[in-house]
Amino acid sequence: MFDTFKNRLKLEGVLTTVTALRISQGRSTEPIGSDLPVVKDALGKPLIPGSSFKGAMRSQLESFLRGIDPNLAANPAIEAEWAVPYQSVLDEQGNTIKTGLTQLKEQAETIFKNVSGKESKKDKWLTDELLQRTDLVSILFGSPWIASKFQVRDLTVLPDFWFGQYQERDGVAIDRDTETAADGKLYDFQVVPAGTPFQFRAIVENAEDWELGLLMIGLHQFETEQIPLGGGRSRGLGIVCLEVDDVWWFDYPEDQPEELLTYLQRLTQGDTTLYQLSQEQFQAHRHNWTEALITYLRDTIVAPTGSQVASREA
Repeated sequence: MFDTFKNRLKLEGVLTTVTALRISQGRSTEPIGSDLPVVKDALGKPLIPGSSFKGAMRSQLESFLRGIDPNLAANPAIEAEWAVPYQSVLDEQGNTIKTGLTQLKEQAETIFKNVSGKESKKDKWLTDELLQRTDLVSILFGSPWIASKFQVRDLTVLPDFWFGQYQERDGVAIDRDTETAADGKLYDFQVVPAGTPFQFRAIVENAEDWELGLLMIGLHQFETEQIPLGGGRSRGLGIVCLEVDDVWWFDYPEDQPEELLTYLQRLTQGDTTLYQLSQEQFQAHRHNWTEALITYLRDTIVAPTGSQVASREA
């Protein structure tokens, strides 16, 4: 998947908090200050971990795919429901219903035991087997056995719009029996104010068109305020809005190495204008990538009647 460079999509924009944001770093041990401070960088400015952004998008996309077919997205919280668990999953009679990573490695060792140059062949066989079993979201976002194609940097606050003003809010635990505030359960927590802008930067490499279509749906959810971030979401916290301002796209034709040489040369010179897309061009690509995803799901995963035609282990 990653041994040969094929394409690269670079995205930059601004993620703005529509409502107050609370991404907590855990309970504070300081004698004064908030009980639950937000995540900050080394300079004390608010920070949105790239993993928080990526995880929220992944969860939303998994939800969509499960709505189409439960087998299209694995459950990362339960190992037995991973696309490839570490150990095989057995039914009550001891029959294998899902082959584990350990058993796949043992099979590869057996198949190529007496084969010349077995290491490279064994590795290729194992990689192919893993890819065939990996669910769609994990192919793009990564898994314990496959590196992610989608990289998101930590989102840092735009310095010109940050004046060091956090908000402190109070919370209280409710006694379910009396339906009143529980004794000694009053606490406070810190939030980043609404209207705070963060810089968004992401890169996708070696993605198929349908994988980029999956990403476009995820981006659209952030652009339309459909994916909240952080804690306190049931009380209205964490609503954010993404605006993608700048997009660079390079798709390498394998039979034209001169284009890749030119691309690398321009990169080192700091000139990437040739590969920057206008908003109109980006929208056209988004449409094509999304259509590629829909076609892939309809033709490869789900038959026109709605029955599954391609068996995938999830």
